[in-house]
Amino acid sequence: MNSAKRHEIFACLKAINPHPTTELVYHTPFELLIAVILSAQATDKSVNLATQKLFQQANTPEKILALGETGLTEFIKRIGLYKTKAKNILATCELLIQQHDSQVPQTREQLEKLPGVGRKTANVILNTAFGESTIAVDTHIFRVANRTGLAPGKNVLEVELKLLKAVPKEYRLDAHHWLILHGRYVCKARKPACAICKINHLCEFPDKTI
Repeated sequence: MNSAKRHEIFACLKAINPHPTTELVYHTPFELLIAVILSAQATDKSVNLATQKLFQQANTPEKILALGETGLTEFIKRIGLYKTKAKNILATCELLIQQHDSQVPQTREQLEKLPGVGRKTANVILNTAFGESTIAVDTHIFRVANRTGLAPGKNVLEVELKLLKAVPKEYRLDAHHWLILHGRYVCKARKPACAICKINHLCEFPDKTI
């Protein structure tokens, strides 16, 4: 795919949604961090239902630690892998208090040292909370990048690095949100909605329908 076509793809996505953002509900970088940890292999909707009640009672590292594992589990037990996530969240809260004055760190290196935080989660925090032009490649973005020909790759890291080169600079900050929303609602896994896709004419997917 050439650079002119890539530029047009993002121009189209911006025209549809000029100010994209995450569908996770949060008010502080810490709330976003907890929500993203919970969102692994879970829907944003299920996470929002849990955090709506959780954050009313505990929205700081100290308050979540005070809940303990049993108390935290009560809020998140309907989310997949909740036992592991509860342990990671409590361990992360301890580290934030001990090493970061209860604040979410703003570097990838420090973020990835937090339990339950990998490269994808770190990218989401850096992008959404701190305005860095990172791209967190989840299953939706991986699919869209490969299917459209935008940035094909065999693994998420390869796709991420290709996207950082392929996405025009002026669109890089919001690219993550545009691509994930496009994958979630249009370029879906089992049956892409090609008939309503606004970038259909630019897509290089060989099996697309018109």
